[in-house]
Amino acid sequence: MALPIPPAILEERNLGAGDLDNNPVDSLFRIYAWMHYARTVDNRMLEFFRQGLMKGTLTGGQGNEGLIVPLALLADKSADVISFTHRDLGGHLVWGGHLCHHLNQYFANAGSPTHAREGNIHHGDPANRSIPMISHLGAMCGVILGSADSQRRLGRPAVGYAFFGDGSSSTGDVHESMNLASLLSLPVLFVIENNGYAYSTPVSEQFAAGTELWKRAAGYGMEGLAVDATDPEACARALAGAIAKVRATSRPMVLEARTLRLRGHAAYDTCNYLRPGESEGFFERDPLPKLRARLEAIDAARLRRDEAAIDAHVEACIQVSLPVPRPSPAGMEEGLFAPAAAPRPWIPSIGVQPAGAAATPEMMTMAQAINRGLRKILTECPESIVMGQDIGTYGGAFKVTEGLLEDFGRSRVLNTPLAESACTGYAIGLALNGHRPIEEFQFADFATEAVTQITLNAATMHFRSGARCPLVLRLPCGSAGLGSFHSQELESLFLSMPGIKGLYPSNPQDAFNALLAAYEDDNPVILFEHKGLYRHGKHPVSWDPNFRDVWNPRKVRSGDHATLVTYGEMVGLASEVCEYLATEYEASFDVFDLRGLSPLNLDAIGASLERTHRLVVLHEGRLTHGFGAEITARLVERHFAALKAPPLRIASLDLPVPFAGELEAAFRPTREKVIERITAWMG
Repeated sequence: MALPIPPAILEERNLGAGDLDNNPVDSLFRIYAWMHYARTVDNRMLEFFRQGLMKGTLTGGQGNEGLIVPLALLADKSADVISFTHRDLGGHLVWGGHLCHHLNQYFANAGSPTHAREGNIHHGDPANRSIPMISHLGAMCGVILGSADSQRRLGRPAVGYAFFGDGSSSTGDVHESMNLASLLSLPVLFVIENNGYAYSTPVSEQFAAGTELWKRAAGYGMEGLAVDATDPEACARALAGAIAKVRATSRPMVLEARTLRLRGHAAYDTCNYLRPGESEGFFERDPLPKLRARLEAIDAARLRRDEAAIDAHVEACIQVSLPVPRPSPAGMEEGLFAPAAAPRPWIPSIGVQPAGAAATPEMMTMAQAINRGLRKILTECPESIVMGQDIGTYGGAFKVTEGLLEDFGRSRVLNTPLAESACTGYAIGLALNGHRPIEEFQFADFATEAVTQITLNAATMHFRSGARCPLVLRLPCGSAGLGSFHSQELESLFLSMPGIKGLYPSNPQDAFNALLAAYEDDNPVILFEHKGLYRHGKHPVSWDPNFRDVWNPRKVRSGDHATLVTYGEMVGLASEVCEYLATEYEASFDVFDLRGLSPLNLDAIGASLERTHRLVVLHEGRLTHGFGAEITARLVERHFAALKAPPLRIASLDLPVPFAGELEAAFRPTREKVIERITAWMG
């Protein structure tokens, strides 16, 4: 069915900064038309929710139109970056897309732009820099920082709009992002939608420093102002000035909009927490009827023509969207990861020299191999950015990035503040806009500060929006005498969440290959780097045209008695153990270095198991819920009939990582303990 043609008043989606002065009547009619449009759609969707035709957390923007409509009209939709939140349907409508597509999203039908994989207001238009939000409030601020910076790096005078409410003003992500934006001098307008309530919690129970949230801007070295969003004209003028200033100065600014929430947090909200008469006071301040009365006095006939045309369009679109069939689950699993990217035209060399010296291996540690890989990427890929704490002058906690700042400059090698969540959000924003960041966490343990950004934002991005998110996260992990907060093996934690790829190299050659393979992938990839391997001897590294094979297991040893699967630092340990068992017990093992942890390719290991009939899985992480459990389960499910003995899992104790060397040795697998476990199992 053909989509209804919008009325002429909705064909114009822009408002120039001078239009309010030069064409005040037309400007106000334009603002009112989009406000009326948004209110009409919101109200009709509320009716559908009550009829059971729309599900989920249906949040309405009734009362917020006086803010979001002027802002969306004033924004440069060819360059600016935005992530609308719960009350911003009017912004979605202005930014683009046919109403039928937005309705399909809310009906969660087969025409939904997210294939009905994402709920209600969470959709966006990533191709046009409208980034879909997640429900973790404040988390999108960092993403807007990254995308706005990406636009500026590409020579586009963009402004980013980071929205959060009075409630989410208390979250750490907001404060981290404001600090980061000021530090990097990013063109971001932080917009606080202050409607007085975070769900049911009034501002008096949210913070003690008063309700003037815009004054917090001074603490971050930026300008702040407050506007009354119940006066659309005054709000539009203030927004125009703020946007122009941010665009011209590339300095962030905070704008607190005093706005309204006329219909509660969501469609199911009873609002029984409001004080007597409070709701009536909200409706008295409703900007829509006030602006309507003003325009009716100017040109009542024009006003009614516009309203009638908009109302008819809304109903026509509803008639198109209502009968759209329910969504099909076909293709859901295939949609988890972005499709394979085209191979990059790498210079066939491990260094920056031209091809020709490629065949000569160089002896280097794993730390040096990763440094060499980073240099290669920064040299050959202008869209690459390396970022992390202390990676600049200091060269990183483990000196892996040593010398990169001097050779590539601060625009490419970015020393970040201690703000893992906002900085990871910033990296996501860069990745969504065409850059390809590589973020180093000082220790893998500190990545827990960015769990939301990694697992619920970056990892889900392609599945819920179709956008590619090429992001490499480097996690120095594993026990190395540093205690509980600097020694975690976190592959089970992160890779249990769908949408993340993972590589865990065990030697310098694989580390170099893994960095290139991760970099050219169009999905978020975690590179687990065991700290104990960084300087565990020098080994040959050369250009490997088959570097992408690092996604698959590597056979380390051949044998007949059993199949042993491991990865990371345990590969060397497994080789030592199997050498001993071959000498002392005449028992030989097939040993596989898993390398690629997600997605898991166990075909070669399964074929080995069909021949050896016995399975040993060794890893450094804890036993309970450890990654070895997943490996074992998959292999046993497929090859149970071939097994002649129960599988053996060897891992660390189910304890926090202890500090003292004697305790750490008792905690994790050692040569003696692995030999003891395997020989007992063999007997």
